[in-house]
Amino acid sequence: MGTPDLSPVTWVVAATPIITLLVLMVGFNWGGAKAGGVAWLVALAAAYLGFGAGPELLAYSQTKAILLALWVLYIIWAALFLFHVVSEAGGIRIIGDALVRVTENRVLQLMILAWCFTGFLQGFAGFGVPVAIVAPLMAAVGFSPVVAVVSTLIGHTWAVTYGSLGASFFAIVGVTGQAPEDLASPLALMLGVTVFLAGAGAVWSFRGPMAMVRVLPLILIVGAVMSGVQWAMAVLGFYSLAAFTAGITGMIVMILLVRTGVFHREQNDDDTGDAEGQDSQDSKMNWPRFLLAVHAYVLLVAVVLVVNMVDPIGDALGQVSIDPSFPETSTDFGWTNEATDSYRSLDVLSHPGALLLYTAIIGLFIYRRAGLYGDGAMRKIVRNAVDASVSASLGIVTLVGMALIMMESGMTFLLAQGIADVAGGAFPAISPFIGVLGAFMTGSNTNSNILFGALQLDTALILELHVGLILAAQTTGGALGSIIAPAKIIVGCSTVGLGGREGPVIRSGIKFGLAITAIIGLITFVASLVVGGS
Repeated sequence: MGTPDLSPVTWVVAATPIITLLVLMVGFNWGGAKAGGVAWLVALAAAYLGFGAGPELLAYSQTKAILLALWVLYIIWAALFLFHVVSEAGGIRIIGDALVRVTENRVLQLMILAWCFTGFLQGFAGFGVPVAIVAPLMAAVGFSPVVAVVSTLIGHTWAVTYGSLGASFFAIVGVTGQAPEDLASPLALMLGVTVFLAGAGAVWSFRGPMAMVRVLPLILIVGAVMSGVQWAMAVLGFYSLAAFTAGITGMIVMILLVRTGVFHREQNDDDTGDAEGQDSQDSKMNWPRFLLAVHAYVLLVAVVLVVNMVDPIGDALGQVSIDPSFPETSTDFGWTNEATDSYRSLDVLSHPGALLLYTAIIGLFIYRRAGLYGDGAMRKIVRNAVDASVSASLGIVTLVGMALIMMESGMTFLLAQGIADVAGGAFPAISPFIGVLGAFMTGSNTNSNILFGALQLDTALILELHVGLILAAQTTGGALGSIIAPAKIIVGCSTVGLGGREGPVIRSGIKFGLAITAIIGLITFVASLVVGGS
């Protein structure tokens, strides 16, 4: 069989690392790095004492974990560095101010900022950055602090999986061993549904259902564009650019539609500002400065396209690779991990993280030549990037280590057996809630995918469900978990003066987050009946 016999006792032993993580993070309010470290130790003990995992198996599992963690962290570190390169030059503020000038209509402003702009930011930064940037911007132009935080928490969820240059996507690919091309389409399709729900939920959180109904045509048009672009980029293999380009395209289409004036006339008078004032604002737009601010993102697209489409360049950069082989390992119960010549190859110079670094370095040079940096700017950029990445990095390392221990000792499989026996055919409906739980616990969809991706895969295989569909539900749930993740709520509230008064945001976030997740669960259940297993 490969694992101990399934019983309530063995199932609890297998679940002990996850239970430990949940208790420490939710019950005792520990951070992800600290709680993850303890859960990792618990996983080591449970695998060794309860599942017959010897020192050799544990050592190789942790070597694999380091390789997988580096693969994901390379993207995160470089993405945060690029973000601070642009932010220190004032680029993010310039872009945000320009978007506010598009219209004085509050509902349309909210859609541009909380739905489209957050998706764009999530595309290359992630880890709370969109909420931390956009919520105070919205508060500064007159939105209530609660609305500013809640709407951004809801609005950015559609871009989370393919955001951070694909960090969450690559995490679920790495931890499940699935081919990225097999997961790209089902994940993007499920997230495409989330695009519409995120837009509708953001507006609803501001002005209620009637306001959402009034702008429904705009939600459908822009939502179709963003979901379509994200799906197309993912299917074409540009995983790192899927959310990023969808956000840019959505902003452009949204602005063009709003500037026609059609959607202004569909709003109530109290939603719409003075049109003359708006035109006056537009006339003050500093277009050269705006184009300078956005050049880094145009450059990023160009760098990724060149490396992926110009074979000589891609081949030359692909020469430097970290690609160790691993022998077969097994537990005392007979659970076997096959030998592999290539577990998770890390192409040092052509990895998405490397492409981000190339862009950031060129951007640094251009911004400096333009005189946008003051004294000590480089030190500040590096310090801010390091400060933002340390906690997330430690959390990812410990959680990846824990996940690989559980997978390679058979603990994850036994957990999946128990869930399959209890949930049965209803499992697709609860699958996205598991993703939500992971994000709620860890504050990150990337960590949720690392924590529960293999569990979802094993359960799908046991129940003969479509693997792509269930993993899409997992990562979509993990993305939606951002709405109720305490870590992101605290970040958002701290930027708008609500530090210590997070209650209204939490209550509203839970209402919208669980409602949208329930819709995704229903869609997953119905889809499972249609597509069957695979």
